[in-house]
Amino acid sequence: MDSAISDARTPARTPARTPLGASADNGLKIVVVGGFGVGKTTMVRSVSEIRPLNTEETMTQAGEAVDDTSEVRGKTATTVAFDFGRISLDTRNVLYLFGAPGQERFWFLWDRLFSGTLGAVVLVDTRRIDDSWYAIDRLEHHGTPFIVACNDFGGPEHSPEAVREALDLDPLVPLVSCDARSRESSKQVLIALVEHLRARYTGQAAPPRQEFV
Repeated sequence: MDSAISDARTPARTPARTPLGASADNGLKIVVVGGFGVGKTTMVRSVSEIRPLNTEETMTQAGEAVDDTSEVRGKTATTVAFDFGRISLDTRNVLYLFGAPGQERFWFLWDRLFSGTLGAVVLVDTRRIDDSWYAIDRLEHHGTPFIVACNDFGGPEHSPEAVREALDLDPLVPLVSCDARSRESSKQVLIALVEHLRARYTGQAAPPRQEFV
């Protein structure tokens, strides 16, 4: 899903380098996790207000013996450490976004990335839903709140009930759909996560949100 990023599906523009305000003193951390090639780098890139830091490297034939690329034939680069982006919420609060690498050989990095995390987005490709189980398992192990976002790859649609059953998802975990290439769509995913976190920590009911928005 690492294609052009825009709401109108037009060629991507590079976000301007926005300096961090001197008054910003409260950093909030969110992690985007999921399987190999589900669009984590694309989501961070689409919504960040700065040019994201990424550790993408070109995929080579040697890597085919290590990573299963059968379902991501069009993918030419892969994250080998993490992606990093930033969103200024107001003059004092800044949201830091970390995109975790999806290959199994890099999963050992995840526990470090989860440290100090406010919450997480589990990005899912419904054509390869098995790839999402490890991310959910690790987040539940750490007690990290999360939501699940199904990235639109143009494949057959699945009902929310079918996805929940396949993921054995807790009824309280929000499930939404998104297009990681779209800034607005990715922003709505983050809003859904923040609403979930607010409801969890305040004990209030989360505002009604239609699944697969």
